[in-house]
Amino acid sequence: MTLSRQLVARLRSLAPASIPPDVRESAKLHLLDAIGVGLAAAATDAGAPYLKTASTLNGSGGPASIFGSSDGFSAATAALANGGMIHGLEYDDTHTGSIVHGSSVLAATAFAGAESAGASGDDLLVAYIKGWEVLIRAGLAAPGHFQAQGFQITSVGGTLGAALVAAELFRLDDAHSVNAAGIALSQASGVFEFLTNGSTVKSLHAGWAAHGGIVAATLAQAGLTGPATAFEGQFGLFRRFAMDDEAAGRFAAAITTLGTEWHLPQAAFKFYPCCHYIHPFIEGLEIALQQKPGSTIDTILCEVPPGAAALISKPWERKLRPQTGHEARYSLPIALAARLVEGAVTPATFATAPSTAIVAKAERISARAMKDADFPQRFEARLHVRFTDGSTTEIYVEDVFGGARRPPTREAVLEKFRGNAALIGTAGDVRALEDGLLSIERTPLGKVSQTLRRFRSKGAAAHAAA
Repeated sequence: MTLSRQLVARLRSLAPASIPPDVRESAKLHLLDAIGVGLAAAATDAGAPYLKTASTLNGSGGPASIFGSSDGFSAATAALANGGMIHGLEYDDTHTGSIVHGSSVLAATAFAGAESAGASGDDLLVAYIKGWEVLIRAGLAAPGHFQAQGFQITSVGGTLGAALVAAELFRLDDAHSVNAAGIALSQASGVFEFLTNGSTVKSLHAGWAAHGGIVAATLAQAGLTGPATAFEGQFGLFRRFAMDDEAAGRFAAAITTLGTEWHLPQAAFKFYPCCHYIHPFIEGLEIALQQKPGSTIDTILCEVPPGAAALISKPWERKLRPQTGHEARYSLPIALAARLVEGAVTPATFATAPSTAIVAKAERISARAMKDADFPQRFEARLHVRFTDGSTTEIYVEDVFGGARRPPTREAVLEKFRGNAALIGTAGDVRALEDGLLSIERTPLGKVSQTLRRFRSKGAAAHAAA
């Protein structure tokens, strides 16, 4: 049997009742977090291109919801827009070992697919969980190898994972589901060339993967066929995108653990809206400031894991002078300087290009490679901080806050959701959406959709009218 056939058969064998309660609870928090982040993006410029494009593509409407709009859309259009918005602020969850931004793809796919298929909230939750477990395993089969080739596993692997989520919700049989994964392979894309000029297209990586998954399942349902060797083939996911001949074997072994080993609860929540690799450095800076309250920092030397450097510290001169706020999300010196100058790192930090004061402070920061880093199994940071009085301190952060080693409280995740959703919705609607998502297996999905459509961005009406 090919890996696609083995995978589909294994997924089909997982009954909803077999999913442990803690996995379900974790999934609901991740789904809630993703939708909150998407709503926050809809309230900012990050969401504007997706709302405008959705209005252009929408045609006669459809059953699926888009963040910030009260209208109905086709499932593929909704998946495109919502996936892009969830990923647009660099505020979405990540499974660090696999380097997978799961929810930006899978929440967008599952929600749009479930609305389109008339599925239940529990159907949505189960498909979402299964998608996470597949995508994490794909990333763990070749950790960092996709990125080394210039591809994001979230997008190239996410397209196949999204196709399987959509196939589940559309109730495709095994043969059609295998075809859906094969069709998705021909749509898989997402490269890191955006780093050359800080362009905002990275958010499309998740949106296009979700869109591609919906389209692949729809085409398979209509009779189009795809290769059954989408994962292990000569031109399949692992050999072409990761350039790893051994990854398929590792993935095959991981398939056998579906239903007995659950990875989703180890996925990390993000508490700063910037590249995840920067987060432990911000934490380290906070620790240094707490050690000497009232003191002023003169210089900071950062030790960066080599696997993270291409995104957050190279080329250094470019990182010191990002041309846009979005580009600054991937700049280690700018994020740290913003914390020193403004006192916090929030979505507003990256709304515009950094100020001259922040750039000046960033010039007091430098970086070098961290030796013996355990990346991507850990997102580590080491900072050597010198204060203006000449005293120094060294801070080491073993792993980023928000993940399995340093999990957040449930209340911390809820507070993040409430703050994000409040950027675009009333307090009553925020509470209603929270309640609906946290009880989604018992709440009619139509009721959740109705609540979601009350969150309307200021630009949505203008986009629809245009």
